[in-house]
Amino acid sequence: MEINSPREFANRESIHVDELSGSLKDSAILVVDDSRLMRIVLTKALQELGFTNISEAVDGRDAIKKLSEGSYELMLLDMEMPEMNGIEVLIAKNTVPKLKEVPTIVISATEQVDLAVKCIEAGAEDYLLKPPNNTLLRARVTTSLEKKRLRDMDRILFARLQEEKELVEIEKEKSEHLLLNILPGTIAGRLKAGEKTIANGHQIVSVLFADLCGFTKLSRKTSPADLVSMLNEIFTTFDDIVKNHGVEKIKTIGDCYMFAAGVPVPVEDHARRVADTALEMVQFLERFNTRFGTDFQIRIGLNSGPLVAGIIGKQKFAYDIWGDAVNVASRMESSGLPGRIHISEATRAALGADYECEPRGSIEVKGLGQINTYFLLSKNDPFLDEVPEI
Repeated sequence: MEINSPREFANRESIHVDELSGSLKDSAILVVDDSRLMRIVLTKALQELGFTNISEAVDGRDAIKKLSEGSYELMLLDMEMPEMNGIEVLIAKNTVPKLKEVPTIVISATEQVDLAVKCIEAGAEDYLLKPPNNTLLRARVTTSLEKKRLRDMDRILFARLQEEKELVEIEKEKSEHLLLNILPGTIAGRLKAGEKTIANGHQIVSVLFADLCGFTKLSRKTSPADLVSMLNEIFTTFDDIVKNHGVEKIKTIGDCYMFAAGVPVPVEDHARRVADTALEMVQFLERFNTRFGTDFQIRIGLNSGPLVAGIIGKQKFAYDIWGDAVNVASRMESSGLPGRIHISEATRAALGADYECEPRGSIEVKGLGQINTYFLLSKNDPFLDEVPEI
């Protein structure tokens, strides 16, 4: 059916302009047709339906150009056009993500089912015959725009959900990192798995207590900021030394540092690990004093034996250790000397002949009586024993 004038189309059927939602009225619509008359007809029909933001393209290439340069929410596309027909426009449009999102209603004078199917398969959202019934045009245009808005809302919602998911993952990683800074990895895993009570007995563990001597005296003549800065550097380095030797930091209390080897996972060389760590801590502190002109000394106590380890507390929970082995290690530290590593007979026996020690004598330990103690001096170099005499 041919149309000879815009008035003929407008008068063919009375157009009723119902209230469109404000957002749909402003929808950007692109009318594509090589016929100037048909562009006028469609534009006028859309305007009478209440749409106000309408643009025109004179052929397929012009349509692709305008879609690329602008932002449209719907395209009304003629099927038969020179150079680039409707299906070719659909195929070209679908290769560009931005253009692919613009829904397209093909308007054709050809009433062929197979052609309509090809258009839908090529990405068209709908297919109308020329001249479109204005009621049908309004329904199809409104439906396409509403579906486009819903798809856009879905994309925005999905993007927000993805962003929130990523934020949740980031916060989860932060929480896990914080948890691993507080608890040993295996214990954190058990806690996350839902265990309520975590407590284990360990047959043989080596425990170290270290106390910074001179810290209280220095605090009287050093600003709080400088004091905390120095203490932070010392304990941060201690943390690195502890980590490198594979021992577990238990806690710090003021200027006292405590760690153990053999918890939460048992290890055969527990005594060697704490001994090597203690020797490196003393060496580091000597270098620190030389660099800053300070006079820090560290008093260290070691002991080996059975203990219980687990989590205490509900809110500010902490992994801790208890038992005679811990008490003796604390006594080794408190009865030791600045700059020396004071070890129990149990630790001395666990170290074997690979470490140089000197007898200190016996000390009284509450509940255990007198025990023999030693000072750890150094680790023997195994290669020295292999050097032949000259």
